Amino acid sequence: MLTEKLLLHVLIILAPVLIYYVVSENRRFGQSPYFIGVLQGISAGLCLLFAFYDYGLYWDLRYIPLVLAILYGGPKAGLIVLAAILGTRTYLGGDALAFGYISGLVAASVPFLLLRRFNRIETKKRRIRLAVLVGLWPNLVMLAILIAYLVTQPININDGTNLLLYILSFGLIQVVGVGFASMLHEAVLERELMKQEIRRAEKLNTLGELAASIAHEVRNPLTVVKGFLQLMHKEDKGKNFQYTGLILSELARAESIINDYLSFAKPEFKKIEKVDLGELLHDVKMLLNPLAIKDGIHLESYLEKNVFMETDKNQFKQALVNILKNAIEATPQDGRVYIKLLSNQNTGIQIVIKDTGKGMTREQVSRIGTLFYTTKDKGTGLGTTVSMRIIDTMNGKVEYSSELGKGTEVKISFPPVRQEQRERETTVVG
Repeated sequence: MLTEKLLLHVLIILAPVLIYYVVSENRRFGQSPYFIGVLQGISAGLCLLFAFYDYGLYWDLRYIPLVLAILYGGPKAGLIVLAAILGTRTYLGGDALAFGYISGLVAASVPFLLLRRFNRIETKKRRIRLAVLVGLWPNLVMLAILIAYLVTQPININDGTNLLLYILSFGLIQVVGVGFASMLHEAVLERELMKQEIRRAEKLNTLGELAASIAHEVRNPLTVVKGFLQLMHKEDKGKNFQYTGLILSELARAESIINDYLSFAKPEFKKIEKVDLGELLHDVKMLLNPLAIKDGIHLESYLEKNVFMETDKNQFKQALVNILKNAIEATPQDGRVYIKLLSNQNTGIQIVIKDTGKGMTREQVSRIGTLFYTTKDKGTGLGTTVSMRIIDTMNGKVEYSSELGKGTEVKISFPPVRQEQRERETTVVG
């Protein structure tokens, strides 16, 4: 009878996840911790109301919605579910009411403590694994409560084997329930991320095609104008000399912007070669060091040796220059900018550029890479967009994290080199 009841609870627990899946696209409800908290709170309350009562205790899966609400909805959602559990338990009453309060508060403690760590995990499998491990904690709490209650209450247990089966069934179904529900939650999140990536890719492709067509059409007459102005500048030594020089410098800036548009539209990797990333980053650092010194900023680096990648050196250098230049410009006098190059066979290559500048809000971070968006007073925002486009074409990933008043960190990641590629490179070197 216990197993049937607990399987019913699994269905009750999965219902909120499926409802959340349906409404996840709705910004008002899908991302609201209150909505998640209410859904999981109803689920936890129903588990208690349809609990299996034996040995003076309620056997149910009320803590699975609690764990899910805390991990996937945040502290507010978790508190709503905890309130629903304590409220429903008060309504049911019974001799073990005090034990119910204690178990609820203790069961909620570990998920709350591990929430920050859970949010930092990026891979789906590791998040599910941690969710299952957190789901084991209420099992231990319930077991401790059961032992404490049986010790303090004069209950005659005739069948110890039956109680042991209860405990094993309860623990197994709880773990399966948490794992299954977290897998569904991760599927919902993955689906939403895929939709965002598809929308972003469509926007980039549309803007890229538009930028390329406009840039090609504008660059041709601009080149002609620039050529005639250069001739005039050489021959004219009169009062218009300074003006033609100014016009030429502005034309050069316009040409640079157009080239950025073309790089954004379709980065051209003309020469693929084996690049020593340590040397490349050192060159970029030396190139921008005068700019940093002028602004009173210290550049510090930690670069691993013998880290290689096959790519277009010039294109990648352009991307790194843009990102490092942004970090320098965002850093106040006497600030520091750190450059790190790390390599691991399992995690791949990571380049980290961190500054001690003014930082950004969460909203500003979310808009980085959007065409024409910049936090600087002057600029088009194209440099960052082009850099991200180049790195994306290299199968890399750019992640920004920032905090106001503390600075910004840019993490550029590339997947590990596959075994067959590594063997090919070794053969070429040998």
